[in-house]
Amino acid sequence: MTQPIRWLQDEIADRMLQKLDIVKLDVKDVLIVPDFPGKHLASFAKRYPYANIHSLTEPGIATFEMWRSKVMVNWRSLFRGNSSSLADYLAKGKFNLPDNSVDLVFSDLLLQDLPDPQYFLQECWRVLREGGLVTFTYLGPDTGKELRALETSLITLKALLSPWDMHDMGDALLGERFSDPVMDMEFISLDYQSDELLLIDAEALKLLEIPASEGIKNAVLPKKMTLEVIYGHAWAVGKHLAKSQDNVAYIDVNQIGRKTRSDSA
Repeated sequence: MTQPIRWLQDEIADRMLQKLDIVKLDVKDVLIVPDFPGKHLASFAKRYPYANIHSLTEPGIATFEMWRSKVMVNWRSLFRGNSSSLADYLAKGKFNLPDNSVDLVFSDLLLQDLPDPQYFLQECWRVLREGGLVTFTYLGPDTGKELRALETSLITLKALLSPWDMHDMGDALLGERFSDPVMDMEFISLDYQSDELLLIDAEALKLLEIPASEGIKNAVLPKKMTLEVIYGHAWAVGKHLAKSQDNVAYIDVNQIGRKTRSDSA
């Protein structure tokens, strides 16, 4: 996300945290991807005051800006955990974390910008501990449908990099061995008093192939834009099981223990 649409990212983060109210999870390590300054940080500080916070910071956010935001909410875990840039992950396709190292992955409005979210899910599975949780939101394919309905050569639109609906994502979670995936969706309608604001948000959401030209002022644009926000979470359970084949799960031989007892004389 870019600065003009940061408020949306923060609002959705708060809604994600509200959905976690009913989730029972002992969190010692959290991975936030992407991490950004916002009012939701206060909720994190209250909910997980002693957790180690690992994060991938969005491009354009200064280290001091993140530090200042966390200090302002008295984030007691400020000096625990580690931070790296989201750009490093996008370049390498790997989180800078060891296997089985976090209890919660929290991802807010990122997956629609990834060419294939399946690789993201694979990394989440790798870093989550047994019984850990991944929770995420992303923009679904109906986002900006009013703009896509326009018949004008003045706006060049592009599809989201990942036009997955919630059924696609649910299937992908199961395919990566996550358990009990829960998917939900809501439409958010944004109303605009000017074409300029509409185009600023559309560009920030990466819906425009190229920035709108001056000629767009002659076009008749809608006064609203719909966002399809998809929510999901799933559990990392049974990590000792190898990936199933032909509906059969195989147990790693190294995970098989032998129970012994000693007989009394």
